Amino acid sequence: MDYVLYGHKFENEVLSLMQLFFPNNVYCLKNDLLECNSDIVIVSSLEKNKCVSYFYKNEENISKFNIDVIDNDTKSIKRYIKTSLFYCFKKVNDIKMPWGIITGIRPSKRIYSMWNDGLSDFEIFKILKEDYLVSEKKIKLAFDVAYAEKNIINENNLKSVGIYIGVPFCPTKCLYCSFTSYSINQYKNKVDLYLKTLLREFEYAEKYTQKYNIESIYIGGGTPTSLNEEQLDFLLSNVKKYFKKPIEFSVEAGRPDTITREKLRILKKYEVDRISVNPQTMNQKTLDIIGRKHTVDDFISAFKMAREEGHNNINTDLILGLPDEGKKEIYETFEKIYELNPESITVHTLAVKRASRLKENLELYKMPDVDQMDELLEISSDFSKKMNMHPYYMYRQKNMIGNFENVGYCKAGRECIYNIKIMEEKQTIVACGAGSTSKRVYPDERIERCENVKDVDSFIERIDEMIERKRKLLED
Repeated sequence: MDYVLYGHKFENEVLSLMQLFFPNNVYCLKNDLLECNSDIVIVSSLEKNKCVSYFYKNEENISKFNIDVIDNDTKSIKRYIKTSLFYCFKKVNDIKMPWGIITGIRPSKRIYSMWNDGLSDFEIFKILKEDYLVSEKKIKLAFDVAYAEKNIINENNLKSVGIYIGVPFCPTKCLYCSFTSYSINQYKNKVDLYLKTLLREFEYAEKYTQKYNIESIYIGGGTPTSLNEEQLDFLLSNVKKYFKKPIEFSVEAGRPDTITREKLRILKKYEVDRISVNPQTMNQKTLDIIGRKHTVDDFISAFKMAREEGHNNINTDLILGLPDEGKKEIYETFEKIYELNPESITVHTLAVKRASRLKENLELYKMPDVDQMDELLEISSDFSKKMNMHPYYMYRQKNMIGNFENVGYCKAGRECIYNIKIMEEKQTIVACGAGSTSKRVYPDERIERCENVKDVDSFIERIDEMIERKRKLLED
């Protein structure tokens, strides 16, 4: 698909709407209509008093929509451009877009911004519905999340930090995965060296965090419990050695096939107070398709074992929209999760990532459409209420089916501080490990980042460079 901009340079706004309505295409920006050679061409034109969008197919104008430009500030101009494109595209591809023209990853952030401007909930609701074309159901969800996050977000953001520690190893790579992860079997001879290298970052992070309260520590990956018992003990003992006790300490136990009773005891020994045990689905056929090496019974056994070892704050991750799964399979998944009664559930809408095997072989699988995904999300919402949970954080990703959302649900008092703070970008995050990203949040809410290299070998070889990157970000 080619696209042309006349009278403005807001390419991201145009591209974001094109990706929503016409996903998985190649999009080429051209300087002029005469340069276009694609069958489909999009034109976004900003004139003095109008914003006009055109959809051409084989040089024929199939759809056009114009909107009057009343306010000339940048924020309003962007909204006019997206609104014009929204209605132009709707004539060609009339699919549900419950979030309207909101394309950012944090929908609740708009509510905070309007609260800060002194607007009432009624005024905000009206703006989201009429100006941003958001459905009433999604507006309510955004408000629910905003209110759940509000007190946690406002507490000690500049006097505290969060710490992320990445363990980039997994038993296998799942079909949909695009995260930094490497086969624990292939890298087994380098894991010990990786962990020892990680201590170099811990040494720097300890010095930096002395002047702050450590609010949360989150060990993710990959799958941290893919480490053997000795390696896990080594990692957690050094976390305890280098960092002050946090308010919240989370570890992604993740894959049930990596969990042993001894590892669960090690987690308790070092006062880990929140773990995730993630089935993704409770349907064996799907587990086999996506490359999980555990069974449904393995997950149930691991979950019950965690309870037996005293873990009383367990999260489970589920994914909606996995290949060949519909309402029947989602009902079965939630009914089994309901019986286990976890403290929180994170419900992900499948995102077809460019670096995943799923993206490479998409034609081999039956995927849900937008209407079906809406029904699956409704099932997850209904079950969360049945389990006495409320939505407490939410985010979106590129290439999600239907431009929907990922939602964290939890029982009262079980909100994950780290999830909220990192998603709303209200707190500095010191990140250690391959593929991790540190963020520095300034008092004026300006945010700067630095990334560690993803490759394990490069991380080990360039650890001094990674520490220096962090030092420049956090201290300069």
